[in-house]
Parts: sequence; structure tokens; C-alpha cells
Amino acid sequence: MIGIIGGTGLGAALSASQTGEAIELDTPFGRPSGPFLRAKWENADVVFLNRHGDGHLLNPSAVPYRANLFGLKMLGVDTVIASGATGSLRDEMAPGHLVVCDQVIDKTFRRPGTFFDEGLVAHVEFAEPFCPALRRVILSVADSVSTTVHPRGTYVCMEGPQFSTRAESHMHRGWGGDLIGMTCMPEAKLAREAEMAYALIALPTDYDCWRPHKGGDRQKLLEEILGNLKRATDNAIALIQAAVAKLAREPIADCEAWHALELGIWSDRNKVNPAVAKRLAPLLGRHFARS
Repeated sequence: MIGIIGGTGLGAALSASQTGEAIELDTPFGRPSGPFLRAKWENADVVFLNRHGDGHLLNPSAVPYRANLFGLKMLGVDTVIASGATGSLRDEMAPGHLVVCDQVIDKTFRRPGTFFDEGLVAHVEFAEPFCPALRRVILSVADSVSTTVHPRGTYVCMEGPQFSTRAESHMHRGWGGDLIGMTCMPEAKLAREAEMAYALIALPTDYDCWRPHKGGDRQKLLEEILGNLKRATDNAIALIQAAVAKLAREPIADCEAWHALELGIWSDRNKVNPAVAKRLAPLLGRHFARS
């Protein structure tokens, strides 16, 4: 089962273009961003979710990331392809290009970042935050879109909702960041804790403020950004569609993310409160069944 999390622009576009079964869920972490849409797409079982909700009413800090990922897990999703609009920190990653990210720097501080904040301790490996096997599938169909697809990039995830200062933008470049965005974290961390393969396609819409914009017309700048977003969204949908079709034909044989909790649970399972194990059963069930 493949989950598709749509970010700015792409979430609304995908939701409007797909038909299927709308599913409302409650989770131990509250309500997700909106209903999940379960459908058949390119001969694959797919669940769509609009990260920011209907009408883009949820700012990045308010997105219920835990409820979103827990809900996907409840529906049987084991593979997630996400998208997100970003600013570019590199000349070569031009607005309208796509980037299949391979690394992330987490600067968020207001968002619950784990499912295991009480009653159980888990430490999952996160050196490779995006599933290499899933990234390879996406990159293998990169020629299906009419734009440059960069095979790697470091995503700096800031809290927002304000954009960076120019000093911060230069600092992010100095850190080795290639993109700046607000939604990748803790989404990728939670996907790892939920033992789901997760990959992110970033959509640069503009150059961040490290690079001064030519001309002073702010309305034209906004129109340019929205045009870049529309072009990148169309290409991202085509890339995701091609990746889903390939996954339907050739499923990933194995992924380290699918085994993240096998060595990640540090608590004595015999001492974990049964109520905690029951509450988190979609995540812990197979591990506690053997204890």
C-alpha cells in the first residue's frame, strides 16, 4: 500500500484529480489533516492525503504529523512518497526543477517528533532519512518528466511560518543545505518510527533570500513563484505517477525502514504497560506479539 502526501499545490491538485473512498479516522494523536482518499492508481493501492488540509488551512507547525502518519499506518501503508514546496539555496536547483532529497537538517522546535514520548523508549536509526530503495525507484523514472530531476539534495527544515532572514539563508547555505522548507520534519522521522519507507520530492518555487530578486515588483515576484509552483506540481505529479506504476510492476523487495523497530525498542517489553502497547498496536503489534 502506497501513501501519497501532497504538499503545497500538489496536495490540492491530487485530491481534485482522484476519485475513491474517503476515509475519516481518529488516532491516539488526534485527527489527521483531513480525510484519507483510498483509490486505485496505476494498478496500485494508494492512499492520498493533503498535508495542509482542504483549503490549505494548516500552517506547517500546525500540521498533525503524528495523526497523519499513524492514520496511514492504520490503513496498511508501508511506502510513502511525499512532496513539498521549497526555496532553493543553490543556483543549479532552479525554480521548476524537482529534487529527490537524500539528507535533512532539522531546525524545528514546536512539533512533537515521536510516537514514543511516554511509556516506551525507542531509538530508530536515521542516518539515511529517506529510503534509498524508494529513491532509486523514483530516480529510475526521472526521464518521464520534462524538467531537471536532481538525484540528491539536503533539505533544511525550519519552523516557520515566517521565511528566513538573509543572514539565516546564508547560514543554511554554509551548512551545506540545498533547499529550505517547513514540512519535511518530523514527517520523515515519524515514517521511520512507523516502519514505512519514505521519500520526498522537493519542488523549488524560488531562490531563497540569499539571492536578491531582480526587479522590485512584488506582485510579479508572487506571480512568478505561483507559476513555478504550478509547473513543478505538474511535473511532480507525473513523476509520482510513473514511480507508482513502476512500484506496481516491481515492488521493492526489502527496505531497512521496514525493520526500524527490530533493534529500536530499548524498553523491557515485559514491563511496558499493556495499555501503551494496545494504544500503539498499529506500530508495535508484530514486535510485541513475540514478547
